[in-house]
Amino acid sequence: MANPKIKLHPLHDIAAYTEGYEVVSTQLGGDGRIYVLLIDRIPEREDGMFVPAKLRQFRTYKALIIGDSCIQEVLLWGQTFNYHYLQPLGEHLLLVGARCTRYGDGKHDLNAKVIDAEGITVREFLLGDGIQDVQVTEDGTIWTGYFDEGVFGNYGWGEPVGAQGLIAWDDQGNKRFENQAADIADCYALNVVNEQEVWFYYYADFKLGLIRGGTHRPQTTFINPGLSGSSGFCTDGYHFLFDAGYGKHGFFVLKKQDKPGRLTKGQRISFVNEDSQPLQAARQSFRQHQLLLSEGSKLYLTDVGQLAAVLD
Repeated sequence: MANPKIKLHPLHDIAAYTEGYEVVSTQLGGDGRIYVLLIDRIPEREDGMFVPAKLRQFRTYKALIIGDSCIQEVLLWGQTFNYHYLQPLGEHLLLVGARCTRYGDGKHDLNAKVIDAEGITVREFLLGDGIQDVQVTEDGTIWTGYFDEGVFGNYGWGEPVGAQGLIAWDDQGNKRFENQAADIADCYALNVVNEQEVWFYYYADFKLGLIRGGTHRPQTTFINPGLSGSSGFCTDGYHFLFDAGYGKHGFFVLKKQDKPGRLTKGQRISFVNEDSQPLQAARQSFRQHQLLLSEGSKLYLTDVGQLAAVLD
């Protein structure tokens, strides 16, 4: 089947929870649940380009935790920081802002906030500027990948926290691991499977890295996936589903690891919604073996192994 179109049906429609709010991000958690971050108004970019670290006025966030049988809401009133990511952190929630500023007096923003089920702040800490992705393991290890400004510096950071492109932290914000194996200029994609298996994909080598052994004895190996500019991927260890890359976002490529360290050329696929129309996903989240897509208020979930079974 050449360039097949795969029909997806919505797993959830969160329209009832979005009135008066705008969706900031939709992410998969390591616990298999879906985490949606909303705000009452998305802040404008500074000079039409730069994402602000802080908000000019108090805003209200809403966190949705979507499980198999229920949706839990957590409200955060009177917030002044611009958050972009939402992940579970033990019995708490972690909010992270992609940008944070270092000031001339040496002080800096704290862009990670841990909250409880009532929306009360438990603690705050620094995870660095220029964060491309945040994924947290079930054991509470926080993995952060950085885009180019977080690697080379901006927003006052002459010595960026994310200079190595990929870092792991404990739940208190203490560094546990920092990439030394790859020359990362921009960590395009991250997939934290569990404590013992972390995948990443980066510019400029366009290689797929695999970290095994946890943060204490990490060993990194590499695969050339044969794709340039992919923004995300999921895997069950044998099948790999990639965003198709530069100029092809919105399409996907399904590959197999036919030999250790080598992927097949793969098959290009696209997704359509329940009405057989091209699925125009505003957001996508790759985690473990799953891909979460959101179109409007509808959330669609697919599994790389199931896709492979349909196409075989």
